[in-house]
Amino acid sequence: MDYSYEYLLVRYGELSLKGKNKKNFINRLRENTKKALAGFKKCKVEAGYDRMYIYLNGENPDTVSEVISKVFGISSFSLAMKVPADMDAILEATKQACDLSVPKTFKVRARRHDKMFPVISDQINRQVATAILKNSDWKVDVHHPQVEIIIEVREDAAYIMTDKIAGAGGYPVGIGGRAMVLLSGGIDSPVAGYQVMKRGIHIEAIHFAAPPYTSSNALDKVKKLGSEISAYQGDLVLHVVPFTTLQLAIYHYCPESYAITIMRRMMMRIATELARRRHCLAVATGESVGQVASQTLESMSVISQIACMPILRPLVCMDKIEIIDLSRKIGTYETSILPFEDCCTIFTPKAPATKPHLDKCEEYEAKWDWQTMVEDCVNQAEMIRLSPNMDEVEDEEADLF
Repeated sequence: MDYSYEYLLVRYGELSLKGKNKKNFINRLRENTKKALAGFKKCKVEAGYDRMYIYLNGENPDTVSEVISKVFGISSFSLAMKVPADMDAILEATKQACDLSVPKTFKVRARRHDKMFPVISDQINRQVATAILKNSDWKVDVHHPQVEIIIEVREDAAYIMTDKIAGAGGYPVGIGGRAMVLLSGGIDSPVAGYQVMKRGIHIEAIHFAAPPYTSSNALDKVKKLGSEISAYQGDLVLHVVPFTTLQLAIYHYCPESYAITIMRRMMMRIATELARRRHCLAVATGESVGQVASQTLESMSVISQIACMPILRPLVCMDKIEIIDLSRKIGTYETSILPFEDCCTIFTPKAPATKPHLDKCEEYEAKWDWQTMVEDCVNQAEMIRLSPNMDEVEDEEADLF
């Protein structure tokens, strides 16, 4: 009988530790997986207590695997053959799963979940290895094999797998609430958004545009970054805030050395209010201690004073090389280094205060009616929904969980 890969066997990872809440995590993962595979009409998803099965039904396994690798909550997955729980079927399927015409090293790792199956795991290993050795020039290497053959015998069937593909890990997006991420257009903020999503938090993003000082290319760059990270949760709502008037007022009423600190305080006020309106429970940034003047502990403390909700800083103790490496991994680095500057970069002062004082900030802010300007920024923000394929739907109310 001919066998072929017809399934993806998905392993949960951290979800296995969730105890009484595990069912909620699995349900969320199942729904997120279905959403990610919406373009694959033939795929069917079934989630059990310790495994999830994706039935390919003729869909391209490589393309499906690429999509699944970005779904948070999945520890690993394997392309699998489902065969009868019978040793003859297991031996035949294993030989078909391996290209025995090319010499390789291998290892067999069997697991007998069904304790009623008459052949124990060690005997399955030996019988499969013997069959391969007799029919090929393959050699056993239990330490560093080129091919690891995984066999799981369950009550319903046996599953044959020849690789184990790493998943995205973490928790299913949405299980941990919602957060608003400040998305600048640099390297750090998309990585911060990725890290927040990995902990099961559904994100929206906010970007501060200051035309004509920032160009349409800079906004297009941010949209592309939003689209790239949206692949990890299905879509992304981006709020574009018109920041020019408020930013010019900051430089008019405040000394240059305090301009960045005051600007970040205003951004945080706008972000937290938008977050409140969008039912988010936190604001997230790409700040890393000491990286720039506004990211010293003194600056971060003064900026955080205005926040009415938690501020998440997932990159706070990472160095730049680590952040760059992660941005390459998630596919945002090349977009982040495009030469289109955001408002923070364009208005960078020559000698910013690295140890600003709260009383000074409050003194400068008392010089003008910034409250009305902040409210205008929030009310005039444009909402755009982005998808992984760069489609966007403007002025459309995004659904909330």
